[in-house]
Amino acid sequence: MRLIGMLDSPYVRRVAISLRAMGIGFDHEPLSVFRDFEAFAALNAVVKAPTLVLDDGTVLLDSTLILDTLDRVAVPDLRLAPTAQADFVLSQRLIGLALTACEKSVQIVYERNLRPIEKQHQPWLDRVERQLLAAFDLLEDDFAQTAGWRFAERPLQADITAAVTWRFTQSVLAETVPAYRYPSLASLSRRAEARSEFSAFPIE
Repeated sequence: MRLIGMLDSPYVRRVAISLRAMGIGFDHEPLSVFRDFEAFAALNAVVKAPTLVLDDGTVLLDSTLILDTLDRVAVPDLRLAPTAQADFVLSQRLIGLALTACEKSVQIVYERNLRPIEKQHQPWLDRVERQLLAAFDLLEDDFAQTAGWRFAERPLQADITAAVTWRFTQSVLAETVPAYRYPSLASLSRRAEARSEFSAFPIE
């Protein structure tokens, strides 16, 4: 199994950490969708990170779809979705909030770094920042309810995705999302980053 993409992408890092947490072996190939476009296109014509190439050659893309697929084949005790229906629904809500925060962070970074400054649209940036902070506010409210992992004695997918998103956003937009405003998410990130499955795939 081959995971294609750079770990500076929170989506790639989310999959890498989850694969390690599920005990699923894989090779990581850090191709960039920018610098290595043609090499990436040879593996996946649409050049989307993460890309997962299964042992039979099947190519999967989109981090959520990849992880939903792998959760079906992982050893039951190592799956990352809660088994209780109420917990599963709440987990899906938290993952959705974390992925929204991730998406909005990426949009702000791309707007600031890839679009010429004279073409940047501040009202749109203000709207995206509002969405970003709203997602983190809701995540903070939920994770403030526990000092441990949200659903189990080990981090499940909601914990992993929230922690990966927080670390990514702090690496690119710390001034926009100040850590003092989100102590529970900052604590979650510190505990997560100390674990072997996180430290094995540091943000680049």
